[in-house]
Amino acid sequence: MKELSDDRWYREQLAPHEPLIRNWIRSRYPDALDLDDLIQDALLRVIKARKKSEMKSPKAFFFATARNLAIDTLRKKKVLFTTAAVDIHELELMDDAEPVEETVARNHELEVLTRAIQTLPKRCRRVFTLSKVYGMSYQEISEEMGISFHTVSSQIAIGLKKCMDYMQKHGMESERRHGK
Repeated sequence: MKELSDDRWYREQLAPHEPLIRNWIRSRYPDALDLDDLIQDALLRVIKARKKSEMKSPKAFFFATARNLAIDTLRKKKVLFTTAAVDIHELELMDDAEPVEETVARNHELEVLTRAIQTLPKRCRRVFTLSKVYGMSYQEISEEMGISFHTVSSQIAIGLKKCMDYMQKHGMESERRHGK
């Protein structure tokens, strides 16, 4: 019975997001990775993590795991070979010219933005994420979700407004103006 529930959990929580994650990785690191192996490793890690503790957001965990595996793989390639398939600066990890404070501030902004996106209503959050995180066009989102192009446009506008309001409410704008 446990195997059946694990299978159902995979089909409901991970499988629907695999194509989106696969496309996102491919768009960031074209031809630099064995995508099938990377996705398989990410799935395995997510499933192992689920067995250890309850997972509140399997999709986010799957996405983060795949992204981190891609970055780790590229780092290893950079070490193993003198010429990496992707320039290490494209990884946007930390710019030597950028002070540590700015890197920390940028990471904090990303955390606040992530929380802002999580507060959006379900459909709005999905539309917003497909557009802004996965880079899908309004037309692709419309077809994927079975909603009109106008609805996609409206949901993105609502998402942007709500995220900006959330970030202002949580001090992001005042920090920028005061150089913090």
